[in-house]
Amino acid sequence: MSRKNPITVSSWTLGDQCKFEDRVIAAKEAGYEGIGLRAETYVDALNEGLHDEDILAILDKHGIKVTEVEYIVQWAEENRSYEQKYKEQMCFHMCELFGVGHINCGLMENYSVEYTAQKLKELCQRAGKYMIGVEPMPYSGIPDLKKGFDVVQASGCDNAMLILDTWHWVRADQSYDILTEEQAKKVISIQINDAYERPYAKTILRDESMHDRLAPGTGAKDTAGFVKMIKEAGIDPKVVGVEVISDEILSRGLKEAAAHTYDNTVKVLKEAWPEILED
Repeated sequence: MSRKNPITVSSWTLGDQCKFEDRVIAAKEAGYEGIGLRAETYVDALNEGLHDEDILAILDKHGIKVTEVEYIVQWAEENRSYEQKYKEQMCFHMCELFGVGHINCGLMENYSVEYTAQKLKELCQRAGKYMIGVEPMPYSGIPDLKKGFDVVQASGCDNAMLILDTWHWVRADQSYDILTEEQAKKVISIQINDAYERPYAKTILRDESMHDRLAPGTGAKDTAGFVKMIKEAGIDPKVVGVEVISDEILSRGLKEAAAHTYDNTVKVLKEAWPEILED
């Protein structure tokens, strides 16, 4: 089965301590159609002794695809490190290898809209045919939809896009009625999850993001409402990424983490957007 909007287990959902084939098997057995890979988890696979052709063979063997590539950062720095330049090129290579058309990107550093837009334009030019999906995060230099959209618009690049994530959306205290038609046209993909009613303190909000998210529909933040907003805005996401970064869920084991996140995602989609589950 191959859906137009594949349900994809984002890289962090299954952690960074598993072997590549175990990641693929857990995702497949749970029901996912795609897996996300960060540059780091791709390199981990190479460090297992796998080559690109081995990775492709494993994916083919289990009937699953890489559908999400992450994560370019520090792209607005004047003097980017060699490591960051190489990581960026690695993401471009991964897109080519796996046939993925967009890359998830974030920016922790806080600059003006004008400066950030110029640096995004330069990144988009380097990316060429690939879409750059900027992900607003409340503890980052692009904290919310407004600045994200302003930066993307000001870049003037057709391949500058946005990625919207439930957790980041609600922790930025954004309601589900602010997404405009113009903004929606710039959304390339989504990531869904859920959150507790009360956030961590603002000084450690990123800790919650990286350790204590909840599966879609299992928290207090109305994941179905987020999905309905996406649907009603006319967004056609390249993937429905499931990014549930949770130490507790992952402690149950790889297969349980995959099954728990997938099953709850399907429940939410059946309620909020059943058409997206059709072949």
